[in-house]
Amino acid sequence: MPRVASIEIVEDRTAASRCDEGFLRLKRYRARNRREDGSASAEYAIDVIDRPTFDAVAVVLWARTPRGVEVLTRRGLRPAACFRRGKATALPEPDYLLVEEIVAGVLEPGEVGFAAIVGRAIAEAEEEAGVRLAPAGIRPLGGPFFLVPGIASEKVHLVEAEIARFGGDGPFDAPHEGDGSPMEEGALLEWRELHAAIRACEAGEIEDVKTELGLRRLAGRLAPCHTPRP
Repeated sequence: MPRVASIEIVEDRTAASRCDEGFLRLKRYRARNRREDGSASAEYAIDVIDRPTFDAVAVVLWARTPRGVEVLTRRGLRPAACFRRGKATALPEPDYLLVEEIVAGVLEPGEVGFAAIVGRAIAEAEEEAGVRLAPAGIRPLGGPFFLVPGIASEKVHLVEAEIARFGGDGPFDAPHEGDGSPMEEGALLEWRELHAAIRACEAGEIEDVKTELGLRRLAGRLAPCHTPRP
């Protein structure tokens, strides 16, 4: 399949769309703070972004190799980053199309409990990386967290799983099927040595916060045994 070169906007539906429909729902409130003494603050505006479900899972996939622990990352289409192109930004930046992250996905309606998080991790690992995980091999990686709690209700649950290394040394094609969406088209997978991947986050080469947090938590967990195989 040819590589994706750009994302073309066919129609801008913003003006004709309700804020409570679509994949993201914007709730627009006027609110005030109620204080313990019964008084209240002045009214102020609050905007909150919800998805149909409020939780997501991110999966750190890693392998033990002769050069140490390696982690699998995925570069996929990210329109919000891509559409920064031509906008006024604080610092000069590249034209984004693919953004490098760990495997991740949103829980579906009705998926609740840790078993659902494990199930979603299994599904996303297979869809996005072609990796089949066993439930027993998936471990929580610290507590869940918010990405932008001032505006978005989504909470991310981090897990990790050790797998066998596959693929090449440079970027290689992710499964073309994905979840069937054009958003999955043209994704690339890459293995990075764990601490080199963390340095790439610090240098701004990997710009995804859940990825950096997941890598750092994994490094902390594996610290006593993080040595290359002979």
